[in-house]
Amino acid sequence: MANFSKPSVPRFSVEVYQNEYLPEGGREVNAIVTVTATGGGTVGQVAAGSPSYRAGQVPDAAVVIMVDCSGSMDYPATKMRGARDATAAAIDTLRDGVRFAVVAGTHVAKEVYPGDQGLAVASAATRGQAKEALRGLTSGGGTAIGTWLRLADHLLASADVTIRHGVLLTDGRNEHETPEALRSALDACAGRFTCDARGVGTDWEVKEVTGIASALLGTADIVADPSGLAADFTGMMETAMGKEVADVGLRLWTPMGAEVRFVKQVAPKVEELTGRRTEAGPRTGDYPTGSWGDESRDYHVCVEVPAASIGQEMLAARVSLVIGEPDGTTRTLSQDLVRAVWTDDMAASTSINPQVAHYTGQAELARVIQQGLDARKSGDVDGATAKLGRAVQLASASGNADTAKLLAKVVDVVDAAAGTVRLKAKVEVADEMTLETRSTKTVRVKK
Repeated sequence: MANFSKPSVPRFSVEVYQNEYLPEGGREVNAIVTVTATGGGTVGQVAAGSPSYRAGQVPDAAVVIMVDCSGSMDYPATKMRGARDATAAAIDTLRDGVRFAVVAGTHVAKEVYPGDQGLAVASAATRGQAKEALRGLTSGGGTAIGTWLRLADHLLASADVTIRHGVLLTDGRNEHETPEALRSALDACAGRFTCDARGVGTDWEVKEVTGIASALLGTADIVADPSGLAADFTGMMETAMGKEVADVGLRLWTPMGAEVRFVKQVAPKVEELTGRRTEAGPRTGDYPTGSWGDESRDYHVCVEVPAASIGQEMLAARVSLVIGEPDGTTRTLSQDLVRAVWTDDMAASTSINPQVAHYTGQAELARVIQQGLDARKSGDVDGATAKLGRAVQLASASGNADTAKLLAKVVDVVDAAAGTVRLKAKVEVADEMTLETRSTKTVRVKK
């Protein structure tokens, strides 16, 4: 028997970027918190046969792949074939030792493999068996995604592992359960596993799929052409195989009189975290960040402090990265401080930190794209033109070239710097859905 060891654990660092200077009476303190995990060394590792696989390590992970098998997956037939091929490619990407299962989702959820209400352990034999079981996937029935998620949660809970991850593919709207039922399932699964969600084709609802990914701290994207599913699933699974630390919390302590106004992830995508706070002691709250491999993310923290006079200074917040221990305690991985200093130097107090300015613009970019597309759908041409014009201006100013290209498929750009645009008379559905799905993706600021 092989002598397996646990993978190395990433080291975390927390860095705060801010302008700590406030004018007399100033109360709002903004900071960008960069969290970086390094040294884990498994990002991009794949199956045991891959050259990048490190022999002798047992993966501390479990994955459930949820495949839409509703009747609409047969129209066109390439969707079901693409889903089978993509799931097979994802299975091939599993490293030896990873626990896994495949679920077929319709108006009910059914475990396709291994089929015993448990998880298989990835090996050459079980990967082959799972791919053989995919041949039995057929389409028929409705769509009730909440039932898929609950079955995935049940299966993942059976594994004594650190990383629990889901991959969900759908091609249609969640028409066979109420929005409340889906929300209840998401609430039940939140914090128990992360989930990447993909919409194939153009008949699904963007806000449903992105809402699932957001609630479960995963990624969302569109795969308009089913032929692209296999490559997308392979990339998703490779990223999942690189996760080594789960349930990491961003902890904020604020002094008496100070109040957290908001916390949001701003890179690699915008994700609102304010409402997800859980209390962790006096004036202390934790915000979930999900699972980590070797990677870096940025968070925007805004704190309101008591007004003070010139020359005074205070600690506005202590930012820590924490992880739960088996005995119920938490361990601090890294921390840094957010400060406030009151000054009569107008140049110092009015200067906006470049990181704060950049990500404030990126968050606005995501917001005005959503508002512009909603206005376009409702027939509000003037509102859509104004919002999408502002989006073009922000994308140009921040160097977000990918979003600028997506916007150019929805509007004709007259002057990017000024935000002058005209709505296109005809827009491909896939282009509009791609812009909406990817609107929260951001570019990193150059520090």
